[in-house]
Parts: sequence; structure tokens; C-alpha cells
Amino acid sequence: MRFAAIADIHGNALALEAVLADIAAQGIATADIVNLGDCLSGPLEAGRTADILVPLDLLTVCGNHDRYLVEHAAGDMHEWEADAFRQLKPEHLDWLRSLPFDAVFRDVAYLCHARPQDDGTYWLEQVSREGHVHLRDRATIEAWADGITQPLILCGHTHIPRAVQLSDGRLIVNPGSVGGPGYTDDAPYPHKVEAGLPHASYAILDDASGAWGVTFRLVPYDHMAMSRLAGERHRPEWASTLATGFVAE
Repeated sequence: MRFAAIADIHGNALALEAVLADIAAQGIATADIVNLGDCLSGPLEAGRTADILVPLDLLTVCGNHDRYLVEHAAGDMHEWEADAFRQLKPEHLDWLRSLPFDAVFRDVAYLCHARPQDDGTYWLEQVSREGHVHLRDRATIEAWADGITQPLILCGHTHIPRAVQLSDGRLIVNPGSVGGPGYTDDAPYPHKVEAGLPHASYAILDDASGAWGVTFRLVPYDHMAMSRLAGERHRPEWASTLATGFVAE
């Protein structure tokens, strides 16, 4: 079996188009793509991204930012959601409401956005009081995987491509972010996440060797067009990060 995992598109339609084209070039069919959520929020092209995604009918789980778009009142939304909400049609919001918290793909992969039972906590990374983002301790990673029987476990949320093998051989994979190569956050402590390059990221999973392997694909696209759009919409952090993969100081 061979399939692709995408996550954290965040309304970046150009990056999504580039990733879908690259997936097709690898010989992977649309039916063999899974989506780990956070699809539309951000200052870019939420409506166009939804117009691309919804007809594809990918197996998609709900991210925390997807949930915010349908749970928060319009006047109470964070700027990421407010920027996106203005572009969305009722059918786009209905699609977001239909997304499950988690799912299983063909009996081989468990899918969630962040970690089981919690769409807002990093699974594979933790943040120090000083704001350093680093690999979480193995005991906690394994404890949160308790009860999952599939050999593959897929999550997103941190925008960081990473794979961790558990002591029993199961593999947890974060494919990185299609559309957002960096961001800042203040929970649990102020920190920043940076990919270090502006490419769109996704992962290919295959068991051709008899054991599951992962290939991370970093796909170039016209990232400066998205950076300029963010700048025009008065989101300088987005503009800088989309241009470089680094969060501006």
C-alpha cells in the first residue's frame, strides 16, 4: 500500500495545488490521500482552498482551527479565523461541521489532528519555559498512543515534519504543513515554530519493503505570491514566514 498524508493547509491554495500535482506525479491517486486538518484558517485564499478540497472528498479529520471556524461567533474569532470566515460559503462551513475528530484509513492508519482526545496539544513536540520547541519524551508519546492498534499513526498541528517509532514498532508521522511554514503561539509558553524554508510539505507512506516507511516531500511553489497577499491583507508575520520559512524577529 502507498498513500499520501497532508496537513495544515491554512487556506494556501497555491501550495495545495502544488502538493496535489506532486502527489499525482508520484502515481498516487486522489482516493489515496488523507488530510489531517486545519484546512482554511488564515489570511490567504480560504474560499478557493475550500472549493478545491470539498469536491475531492478526501478522508479528512477536523483540526482545532477548523473547529474554531464553526464554534466561535464571528465577532469573537481570532484573526486567523476572521480572515478566513469572510471568504467562506455556507456549504464550506457545513463541510467543516461534518469532519470527524479522528478516523481510521483502510485499517492501517489512525488519523487525528494533534493527539487523541485533544486537538490543541502537540504530540511529538513539547515547549520549554524558555520557548524552545523540542522532541517530547518517549514515555508521554507512547502513553498517548495507548489503545491505538493501527501500525501507522498520523497527526499534524505543529507544522513540523517528523516521524517517531514507538517501542512496539508503530510509527507516528507528522507530514508537516502544506501552507504554513512557521508561526508563533503563546501556549503553553510563548514560542515560535519555523520550517526554515518556504516549501509546501507532505508525506508519502508505503509498505513496499514489508515495513512502513515514510518519505517527506518538500515542494516548491510560488510562495512569494502568497507572501504578497498576506502583506496586502496586513498580516506581516504571515508575509515574512511565507517568504522565508522563518518567523521575523
